[in-house]
Amino acid sequence: HVQLVESGGGSVQAGDSLRLSCTGSAYSFARYWAWFRRAAGKEREGVATIDRYGGTRYADSVTGRFTITYDSAKYITYLQMNSLKDEDTAVYYCAAGSSWAGWSFLRADQFPYWGQGTQVTVS
Repeated sequence: HVQLVESGGGSVQAGDSLRLSCTGSAYSFARYWAWFRRAAGKEREGVATIDRYGGTRYADSVTGRFTITYDSAKYITYLQMNSLKDEDTAVYYCAAGSSWAGWSFLRADQFPYWGQGTQVTVS
């Protein structure tokens, strides 16, 4: 059973920082890793993706504030979130897969493996 597990969510004030982490059994054979989020009443949104060479893609809404990294030795992805805003409040999900389209276009449907989500609340 493939499972991803996120950690690091919480409640912070606007302007603060948080770092999310994700790891799981899918990481050893995936080629792309990503973070998505879903705010209450909204569609799921791609946040950031990274490939095994460190190539990244970001949503316009987080560019310059969020950084995705992948530790290949530990099979962990991180999402460093700085200068958090109220509109960043959402459940954040990590994902893993092998689709270039998923990485390039932040397409959730191209990622078959998902975590259960972690809540980030900014007020």
